[in-house]
Amino acid sequence: MFTRDDFVKMKKEGKKVAWVTAYDYPTAHLAQKAGMDMILVGDSLGMVMYGYDSTVPVTMDECIIHCRAVRRGAPDVFVIGDMPFLSYQISVEDSIRNAGRFLKEASMNCIKLEGGRRVKDKIRGIVDAGILVMGHIGLTPQSSGQLGGFKAQGRTAQSAEETIKDALAVQEAGAFAILLEAVPPELAKAITKMLDIPVYGIGAGKDTDGQVLICADLLGLFETFTPKFVKKYENLAAKVVNAFQQYIKDVRKGSFPGPEHGYSVFEKEKDAFDKVVERYMKER
Repeated sequence: MFTRDDFVKMKKEGKKVAWVTAYDYPTAHLAQKAGMDMILVGDSLGMVMYGYDSTVPVTMDECIIHCRAVRRGAPDVFVIGDMPFLSYQISVEDSIRNAGRFLKEASMNCIKLEGGRRVKDKIRGIVDAGILVMGHIGLTPQSSGQLGGFKAQGRTAQSAEETIKDALAVQEAGAFAILLEAVPPELAKAITKMLDIPVYGIGAGKDTDGQVLICADLLGLFETFTPKFVKKYENLAAKVVNAFQQYIKDVRKGSFPGPEHGYSVFEKEKDAFDKVVERYMKER
């Protein structure tokens, strides 16, 4: 399993980090089998797993349940728990308590939270409690209402300056890494060079220290919408629908289940078995 020091070393050596979200045991197991460097149990689970229209309704308990499943599926991967809306915004004390739950109850290696300067005190408090923190700036879905929706950030001089200030504040607060979401590649490249800590991207160009994608987007399983920055490496949704349709067809025409899918009566019990069935059939 990689550690904080490994990721810092990879940044210095120019080695890219590949990571993905996962919300359940089988996906996490396959991500580990594929050699994924990190896994994020993102609050995006609200939209991907529960069908919410945003990440805001996601609760701490929901996050913990999914983090436990992912940890069981990927025991040897660095896994990050994502702090949901209102789990850290209210107070430093709340932030530390909820961040600690990810470690105590789900064996996470790190937590992630959204925001720059406005959550600097929360990051510092969690770090001082001995917990690794990853920051998240740029497009921050939990506060998308204030941003005017799910819109790219840093596209004007003023917005770029605000993003840089947030990045510097997150580093100063003690975060070990930052996730930059939906910002121009030029800005992401500058911030990556500017900071000593690893800077990862999603919709931030190729010059960050690594990339993350939502697993359901990468696999083509989530059909509600597809962000511009997503590359679909497979179209599993179509394959799943096709498999379901074939199953329905086989069931309706009686070709499934076949003899090979059933269990035979023990040969020595055959006579007794037939007599029991025959007796009850006569009674009916």
